[in-house]
Amino acid sequence: LYPPLSTSLMSLSPTSVDLIVIGLALTGISSFLSSVNFLSTIAVLGVTSGGKPWCLFPWAIVFTALMLIGTLPILTGGLLMLLLDLHLNTQFYDASFNGDPVLYQHLFWFFGHPEVYIIILPGFGIISQIISTRVGKSVFGGPAMILAMGCISILGSLVWAHHMSTVSIDVDSRAYFSAITMMIAIPTGTKIFSWLSTFMGNPFSTTSLDMWYALSFIILFTLGGTTGVVVANAALDVALHDTYYVVAHFHYV
Repeated sequence: LYPPLSTSLMSLSPTSVDLIVIGLALTGISSFLSSVNFLSTIAVLGVTSGGKPWCLFPWAIVFTALMLIGTLPILTGGLLMLLLDLHLNTQFYDASFNGDPVLYQHLFWFFGHPEVYIIILPGFGIISQIISTRVGKSVFGGPAMILAMGCISILGSLVWAHHMSTVSIDVDSRAYFSAITMMIAIPTGTKIFSWLSTFMGNPFSTTSLDMWYALSFIILFTLGGTTGVVVANAALDVALHDTYYVVAHFHYV
């Protein structure tokens, strides 16, 4: 979908691009409406403020829904501009007419990077629920876990350009995106240590399939997160760009 490939009639069929954009628009609308539905349900039932305020799965859904509502309109606008370039001869992304192909990357990754946390936050909630149920008590540091998810949501929405280190971004912007990306490791580490602290002093069955699933998740996610801190450095990111290091990083996560 990157222009100028997607807006050139010589490289891709406009019908193919149309179908991709329509598919993304439909899934975006469904995700947006589902997010509103989830938020309304949680607000009406009061599951985040009732007798179990530290029930972490509903909080994970809240932050996921807020990120979807905040980022999906940006992606939709970028795709609409792509269609206008393709069919109505506008020049939003055409460098030959003072357009900016990099603008599409900014609009795409403004949604694309929060999407990583949109996928993982419900998983955080599920893992917290599994550990809490098997150990027989609430996850250690419930308020800190909620705060960590909030920080991950906010910081994760502000670091989209670290996917664009090979594009001509000025030094100050590179420093900002590198620093904020590394800061995400702090709330993420808080969650990992809280999960591990929940295990301490509490016997649990290692024969339980769901517990093995949770432990495997923590190990793999720790490896993936550690490699992410390394690749967050803008200079290293350029060197490691398009290598198996990056492939391994996001597959571990």
